[in-house]
Amino acid sequence: MRIASRFHLTCVLLLFAVLQFGLAKKSGDVTELQIGVKYKPKTCEVQAHKGDSVKVHYRGKLTDGTVFDSSFDRGIPFEFKLGSGQVIKGWDQGLLGMCLGEKRKLRIPPKLGYGEQGAPPTIPGGATLIFDTELVAVNGKTLNDGKQTTENYNRGESLWLSAFLLKTVDSLKSFPFSLSSQGDCTS
Repeated sequence: MRIASRFHLTCVLLLFAVLQFGLAKKSGDVTELQIGVKYKPKTCEVQAHKGDSVKVHYRGKLTDGTVFDSSFDRGIPFEFKLGSGQVIKGWDQGLLGMCLGEKRKLRIPPKLGYGEQGAPPTIPGGATLIFDTELVAVNGKTLNDGKQTTENYNRGESLWLSAFLLKTVDSLKSFPFSLSSQGDCTS
């Protein structure tokens, strides 16, 4: 009987562990800071350290993909003193040692983000946060050597969009209708 009881207890505990793991996987929650390097320059001449003044471009998302904030959309990077508590702990820890021009994806658990209280209305309590980050300046130093920067990237996107719109307008000219000066469609 004792062996059967232990076997059943072991099975129940194993099933509980599997269910817990499955639920955590589905929700996208993490318990520790996860740092993914998406791009790192070939040379790292300038690195971010505690106490440095840094400028970071970022896009903040919830695990369901909802974007709650983006400096990329505003076109202005966020400036703060690294390691001084001016930002959430996940940023203070996750951006340390980052090279100028480096891009990282941070998965930040609630305890290193906004905790159980969240930041209503955009960030619910207990939320795991995902940040796509790019370090664009450290103590006033930026990438000025012609490498790809966020500004150059955005300019390139604008040029691509302009070319796309011009091509679309040209293709619309072949449609069997036109717009009158009053905005009415005529054929």
